[in-house]
Amino acid sequence: MTSLQSLCQVLYDTKASTALRESEVVFPLIETVHVLAISLIAGTILTVDLRVGGLIFRDQPLARITRTLLPYTWYGFALMVITGVPLFAAEAAKLYANPAFRAKLLLLALAGLNALLFHRTVYRRLLERHQYGTAPFMAQVFAAASAVLWSGIIVAGRLIAVFHGH
Repeated sequence: MTSLQSLCQVLYDTKASTALRESEVVFPLIETVHVLAISLIAGTILTVDLRVGGLIFRDQPLARITRTLLPYTWYGFALMVITGVPLFAAEAAKLYANPAFRAKLLLLALAGLNALLFHRTVYRRLLERHQYGTAPFMAQVFAAASAVLWSGIIVAGRLIAVFHGH
């Protein structure tokens, strides 16, 4: 057993994890909030992605769209982490080997890297020069990658249940 696998087993075996896992009310409630948080994140990010691609809100300044939605993205992210940690702990031993869970984590990391690269490369120039209409090609590439990655995160998250216990 690897040290990471051992850590997952220790988390799984704690009294709090067992109580959460066996709860017929608290676990589904936390899971529901987790799914809603991911929906909030994906919805706000996809809105910005579609705006960058010039597919929606072409008559609205990009800065207004991002300034309005970014706080909600961060609220969703905070809720996702706050609910995701106990959900993971409650099922850590099972999730360790779950290919859908691993895919979700990989896609989350790639989505974070994509966002970081977008903000470090084209975002500032995009806000300065392309407030209306369609953004330059590289910005559209980042936006398309973001939309694909977040779609994959949602699909992988739902597939966790399919691979649960295998």
